[in-house]
Amino acid sequence: MSDNNSVKRKGGLGRGLSALIEGSKTAMPAPAEVNPISVVGEISIGQIETNPYQPRTHFDKDALEELAESIRVQGIIQPITVRQLNSNTYQLISGERRYQASKLAGLETIPAYIRKADDQQMLEMALIENIQRENLNAIEIALSYQRLLSECNLKQEELGDRVGKKRTTVTNYLRLLKLPPDIQIGLRDNLISMGHARALINIENVDLQLDVYHRTIKEELSVRKVEEIVRHLSNGPKNSKPEPTPIENKYTGEIKKVESRLSTYFGTKINVKSNNEGKGEIKIPFVSVDDLNRILEILNYS
Repeated sequence: MSDNNSVKRKGGLGRGLSALIEGSKTAMPAPAEVNPISVVGEISIGQIETNPYQPRTHFDKDALEELAESIRVQGIIQPITVRQLNSNTYQLISGERRYQASKLAGLETIPAYIRKADDQQMLEMALIENIQRENLNAIEIALSYQRLLSECNLKQEELGDRVGKKRTTVTNYLRLLKLPPDIQIGLRDNLISMGHARALINIENVDLQLDVYHRTIKEELSVRKVEEIVRHLSNGPKNSKPEPTPIENKYTGEIKKVESRLSTYFGTKINVKSNNEGKGEIKIPFVSVDDLNRILEILNYS
């Protein structure tokens, strides 16, 4: 009988994963005989390369140390997945956190599923497996979706089927990549939620978008409040055009900043005009009596 069959007998189902791994230590397949589906083996950590297609770019150091401590006590519960490049080298397909934590824990070997995969399959497996199994943040998921579309030549309908998501869900994630880098980082670091980010996307002016973003963090605004602010900004007077400000006006830069801050504060588009003497006016539009009362409350008017 083949080595693989003897491995199966040694590691019967009743004895659990540890028995299966122990039995496979003396029956490691040669490179040409690697099972295209999966073979479990104990591999030296020094023989494993990281995954160049890894979608996760940010690992929480404290969480990684906690996982390392758990591995020191309990060992590896779920094997990583690798492909064999040659007789002495393997490359991660999935399980980067377990791999990194095992190195922190000081392990010399790690249990692994060994699979055959070309670069295209490697990329697709790594991205899809991470999306489905790991606690990726929204930006990492969005980037993974984008890579599946561009590098695996998938259409959005196909992508939705592969990851088990509706097309609208995939589209919502992809839209996050249109946000300014500062907001993407805030979403990645859990300073705001995906609900906040989806509301901010609807603000066309980037400066105003960033103003609302910073206010959201500073005031710990709810998603509903941010949606309300965005709605008031969008409902500003559409037919009125601000009077052109002369290019030579020395206050133009400052006025624009004041306009942006006031618009964020009042939740509606504010018009500020000034001449070279520093004289001017502020216009605060409202769309209803309720909207007027809301503005008056902000002004503490009674």
